[in-house]
Amino acid sequence: MLNVENLVVRYGMIEAIKGITFEVKDGEIVTLIGANGAGKTTTMHAISGLIKPASGSIFLDGTDLTKVPPHTIVSRGLAQVPEGRRVFAQETVEENLILGAFSRKDKNMINKDMDRVYDLFPRLKERRTQLAGTLSGGEQQMLAMGRALMADPKILLLDEPSMGLSPLLVSEIFSIIEEINKQGTTVLLVEQNAKRALAIANHAYVLETGTITLSGTGSELAKDERVQKAYLGG
Repeated sequence: MLNVENLVVRYGMIEAIKGITFEVKDGEIVTLIGANGAGKTTTMHAISGLIKPASGSIFLDGTDLTKVPPHTIVSRGLAQVPEGRRVFAQETVEENLILGAFSRKDKNMINKDMDRVYDLFPRLKERRTQLAGTLSGGEQQMLAMGRALMADPKILLLDEPSMGLSPLLVSEIFSIIEEINKQGTTVLLVEQNAKRALAIANHAYVLETGTITLSGTGSELAKDERVQKAYLGG
């Protein structure tokens, strides 16, 4: 599915990502955990084409995304939910969702996916004519996820989906992530809430100052003393 090989990203003279390699297999939930400034969001932006790597390769089903123009990566089957939601505040919920399907022409399937999004997020259906900027933080996160799903991605990149949410909403968001995965979408999750992320991940990687320092199954890393000490309060 997704293979990142020897990825290097620089900001001027600063090497933010230092030759990392990891994979996301079809049907998995894979998480990247790490402290602020570790390079998690930079890695996501490189995968989705928002940042051009200095070197390395990013393969999606055999196609090197570093050679694909950023605006066409979505049509290749990859969609990202950005940190901070970034909904179109002056557009309605439904207009935001329609914009998520901008690269598609299959109207019948678009309508089916709209119904799917409303099934996953009933609150969005209740607020379909409401301006996105007037939604709560949790509702905006749901909208950002729903908008990305409207692209019908093979793989969904989620950047800090629980940020700023109440514990109750965090539980709801993680349950929905699991349901999205069960419905057939592969997930790459960047998340500071390491405990929650490891609990649902098939595989996990620890990113520290641009380098992957640990990897294993979610349950293996949750039991690792180094991970517990650094990220789980153990």
